[in-house]
Amino acid sequence: MKSRYLNQWIKDFLDQHPSRANSLIITIYGDFIAPHGGTVWLGSFIRLVQPLRLNERMVRTSVYRLSQEKWLVSEQLGRKSFYSLTTSGRRRFEHAYRRIYFAPQDTWTGEWQLVLIPASLAGAQRDTLRKELAWAGYGALASGIMAHPSANTEALLDILQETGAHDKVVAMKAANISALASKPLQELVHDCWSLDVLAAKYTDFIELFRPVLRTLRAAGSLDPEQCFLVQTLLMHDFRRALLHDPQLPSQLLPANWSGGIARQLCEDIYRITCPLAQQHLLAVCQTANGPLPPAAPYFYERFGGLQAPAAGSRTGDAKI
Repeated sequence: MKSRYLNQWIKDFLDQHPSRANSLIITIYGDFIAPHGGTVWLGSFIRLVQPLRLNERMVRTSVYRLSQEKWLVSEQLGRKSFYSLTTSGRRRFEHAYRRIYFAPQDTWTGEWQLVLIPASLAGAQRDTLRKELAWAGYGALASGIMAHPSANTEALLDILQETGAHDKVVAMKAANISALASKPLQELVHDCWSLDVLAAKYTDFIELFRPVLRTLRAAGSLDPEQCFLVQTLLMHDFRRALLHDPQLPSQLLPANWSGGIARQLCEDIYRITCPLAQQHLLAVCQTANGPLPPAAPYFYERFGGLQAPAAGSRTGDAKI
């Protein structure tokens, strides 16, 4: 049975927080389609996203643009079009996956990763590299110097390889000599990553989704489609805030950091909506061989471990 409150909340969200179709489709591919093989029949995908006010024309235009941007690749079988993640698109999702579903490290040794970008690097390539590094949480300490206190080395190497900058920049490690929580260091981090702006984004997220969590917890039963819509909007909004979050170690963050509160709220809602959201996904989406295939085992690693459905159930068939 559909919740009247959630119906109204979804409507208000879509009214007050309009999203670009491309961005929303990226969220759905990353959260839902990627774990199930990354390929879906476009006709079934259109049905899936229609309640999010994405009509057929908008979806077809968006997936075409995402194909041009090397996120997706299309295949025509008869009269049906199937869109799959490209290798580079899958790599981008893997980077996002680590940041979204795994909490930042709690301790920090004082070690930094630095990327020194020479002035000789071509303008377009330089801009692309800086954009990719910023998306991965690197901050500009000075002109030509990007830094992160807890970045994933493998992810950095992927970025350098993907942008063709692996043999054109200098990547190195550095370590703090002074105290890890010194005032100058905290001031540098605060200014470099605009933590006040980021904290405000997280606070808005918390205020928007707290009533949803209360409603979900109080509900006697939940509707699969509503769970899918809530989870999609949840992850889309959380992803937008997280895109600006360098995921700094706790020693470098203010006390009662709103990002930690927002992450816990996101996890709580995700755990409640996930089983029925998956049920709805599997009921709607199709591939060239029928229903979506079982998803990769990594799905159940999200947020520290999700509970698998009972064996033999429709959602249980997709061991995500």
